[in-house]
Amino acid sequence: MQAMSILIVNQSVIDMCASLFCFLLVRDMKMTGLSRDSIYDQFVCRFWLTRRPLWCMLLTSTYGIVIMTLSRYIAVIYPIKYKIVSTTLTILLLCNVFKLKTFETGGNSRLFDKSALNC
Repeated sequence: MQAMSILIVNQSVIDMCASLFCFLLVRDMKMTGLSRDSIYDQFVCRFWLTRRPLWCMLLTSTYGIVIMTLSRYIAVIYPIKYKIVSTTLTILLLCNVFKLKTFETGGNSRLFDKSALNC
């Protein structure tokens, strides 16, 4: 599979997941009476109600577009170097590193402050 095909499939999957999370979060789950004892309630409060999955997918989508743009730039400016460097393994590694980095930094962001959720 060519590098650009991998990047396009990767971007499509990311955008599909972002759309799914957006659709699920539009319903805006109004949770009242969340207990601090239940593991499920803690998951809902700390992960789902902060909309972390949606923001991480949107950020990952942005990184995917940047990777595709840089890939095309390098392919045009340095075609021989691009042919050597752009292997399937390299592209897959690059895509997955940015996905992992997005979810890592998304977990430490002040944007996901649960104190505003009252739970």
